[in-house]
Amino acid sequence: MHMTKGKKSGFTLIELMIVVAIIGILAAIAIPKFAELIRKSGEGASKGNLGAIRSALSIYYGDMEGVYPAQLQGLTVAGKYLATVPVAKTPSYHADSNGETDGTNAVMAGDGGGWGYNNTVGDTNMGNMIIRCTHTDTKGSIWSSY
Repeated sequence: MHMTKGKKSGFTLIELMIVVAIIGILAAIAIPKFAELIRKSGEGASKGNLGAIRSALSIYYGDMEGVYPAQLQGLTVAGKYLATVPVAKTPSYHADSNGETDGTNAVMAGDGGGWGYNNTVGDTNMGNMIIRCTHTDTKGSIWSSY
């Protein structure tokens, strides 16, 4: 009789530990980058929403022959200018909010999150729209400067 010795195949413990270590290193690099991308997407959404509101205000102003709405909710009547007031996202600083603070630029300049809308009749900045946050975005710009 001829006997052959069977050879078992598989991974050694060292090989498995090396693979786990490599996966851990890749995860340690990828997770912070992913979190940064999520924050940047929130910032982009806020900037886009601010642009949409400003555009709706301009169209309203033209349609009403030089009159701005008393509040942003005036843009949503019958969905003509906006379906709803969009949300202001200031990641890591304030909760997402479509809240509105009305008044002069000095009143709006606070740090409460949401939108600031200058609805002061006779003010030269009437119709001005800002994001109410004094913190900075990922590029170092102050939110309320947009």
